Amino acid sequence: MSELTGRIHSTESFGTVDGPGVRFVVFFQGCPMRCKYCHNPDTWEKSGGTEMTVREILTLYERNKAFYGNGGITATGGEPMVQLGFLTALFTEAKRRRIHTCLDTSGVCYDPGHPEKFDALLNVTDLVMLDIKHIDDAKHRQLTGHSNVNILAFAQRLSAQGIPVWIRHVIVPGWTDDRAEQLALGDALGGIRTLKALDCLPYHDMGKRKYEELGIPYPLPDTPPATPEHAAAARAVILEGIKKRLRRDAKSE
Repeated sequence: MSELTGRIHSTESFGTVDGPGVRFVVFFQGCPMRCKYCHNPDTWEKSGGTEMTVREILTLYERNKAFYGNGGITATGGEPMVQLGFLTALFTEAKRRRIHTCLDTSGVCYDPGHPEKFDALLNVTDLVMLDIKHIDDAKHRQLTGHSNVNILAFAQRLSAQGIPVWIRHVIVPGWTDDRAEQLALGDALGGIRTLKALDCLPYHDMGKRKYEELGIPYPLPDTPPATPEHAAAARAVILEGIKKRLRRDAKSE
């Protein structure tokens, strides 16, 4: 029987923004979403990338293992859960080797009607970095082409299963910088009992060249990059929403 393979876009040996510590980052090929601010359109197509086995990926990890003492391996993309079976196999072997596993995901592939399909993966996942694009479902569809219903359900599943969650949220001028919507996002995040961190990232347009190379029109040609100050202000509002939710929940207990 041939060894299971996954389609991998690329790997990065020394990632420092993809979870705790220094990490070996695996970029999975394939993503169903078409976020208007995506800076990796070359990861969209499932048929792209290079076929690799779990053994081949972890051999690359082992080459620099000494540098990952306080880190581990991160699966990102694209969308790693597009290749659920291979992702689960990779993390299962990583955990057997006592490697810290982090999943960087949009959660869009989660099926709340069949949560058991994802239990094998969650059992070998130490941390999930969940990228929530927009709290309003209609605007989420406009921004990504997909609903956020499965994504929010995935967040609740992680909370129920005791999986630590880091939230990532990109601040895009004209799209995700409304105060009321940020408070609503905070309210939703306050219900995640395993929430450990919140990162608000300023939108940038450094992916424009990739779109040109692929012959794809850039979706936000007139949207200016957000500043770090803009992102920090948004984070403060979201945290305000989280605190309000926690206070409300404490009163009702």
